[in-house]
Amino acid sequence: MARAAASPGTIAPLVLVCGDDDFTVKQRAQALFNQWSAELGGMDHEIVDASALNTAEALKCLSRLREALNTLPFFGGAKAVWFKDCSFLGEDRTSSSAAVTAALTEFAEELKAFRWDGVRLLISGGKPDKRRSFFKTVEKLGSVEPFTALSSDDKDWASRAEGEALRLIKAARKDIADDALGELVTRVGPNLRALASEVEKLTLYLGDRPEITLADVQTLTTRQKLAQAFALGEALGDRDLGKLMRVLDQELWEIRTGADKRKSEIGLLYGLISKIRALLMLKELRQQGILKPARDYNSFKSQLERVPADSLPGDKRFNPLAGHPFVLFQAMRQTDNYELPELIHAMEVLLDANVKLVSSDLDEAMVLQQALVEIVGLRPRKVAVGR
Repeated sequence: MARAAASPGTIAPLVLVCGDDDFTVKQRAQALFNQWSAELGGMDHEIVDASALNTAEALKCLSRLREALNTLPFFGGAKAVWFKDCSFLGEDRTSSSAAVTAALTEFAEELKAFRWDGVRLLISGGKPDKRRSFFKTVEKLGSVEPFTALSSDDKDWASRAEGEALRLIKAARKDIADDALGELVTRVGPNLRALASEVEKLTLYLGDRPEITLADVQTLTTRQKLAQAFALGEALGDRDLGKLMRVLDQELWEIRTGADKRKSEIGLLYGLISKIRALLMLKELRQQGILKPARDYNSFKSQLERVPADSLPGDKRFNPLAGHPFVLFQAMRQTDNYELPELIHAMEVLLDANVKLVSSDLDEAMVLQQALVEIVGLRPRKVAVGR
């Protein structure tokens, strides 16, 4: 029986949506399957669960996929098949078994000879092993859409996170203030799943209000692990003594209880020194007119890219542009909270604290607390501008 031709389209009839960004992979695959189902019409589209715990289950999944591909729609027409959440395309034990490798190689050969008239196949799964013949066959016959998870090591993670947040907020027919968007990305970090959850929470909280404000984000959004790692430096930059003492107490508790063995009092101090150094350098660049405050991350990042490399120190420890652009964006708005002499004095206070921590028997918590109180002072915190 001849298969009816599928509706014409720009997307290949064979698509692999994959990567270690599980959240985006699932979203994209679902959207593509829904699109295909609507384009092709009919009720015979199939979803084949491809999650397997062992070799036997993987072989059963492939058998069910073959059956789905070769079963024509009851009333004729076209058909979409989704091989969902395939767990044996990577380098794990099941994927690397001889039986699964042979079965995928055999299936790849079948795909080369398969007639795609009226049939579309969508495969979704984790990060694939690109060396395998199956991946190379799919890449040659159809299209591959890879999605890599955001990482704090990626210099564009904040830009991607901002873009995704804006997309989700616009889809909910809401807006968000610039300072609120920056705070949202700062609190959530490079985690798209958590970002989607926080955006949903915020849009539901708004009710009939059209715009998410900074106060909304500060009230509702949970600080993720990455954001917590920078919380002490952020509180120092914000010149918020109450917040600074609370975060310091939490950090010291984690050190003393062994909750995070990577942390130490001297490590906290070095983080504070790094923060003040960044504020000091950015303050100077701002006064010279080399950098200006920006309301959004992308415009600030474009400024950084225009700064001549030879105008700054070659040593990364003293070059503010060697840091992550988003961290610098956050620090730039905080330069309004300190005068230049105050930042110079802050460096002197922290260096003195460094000497006390390494060469005296003084209580580490007391040394850090006294240093921070001297730096921040008891004056009312200024509201940063230029975000």
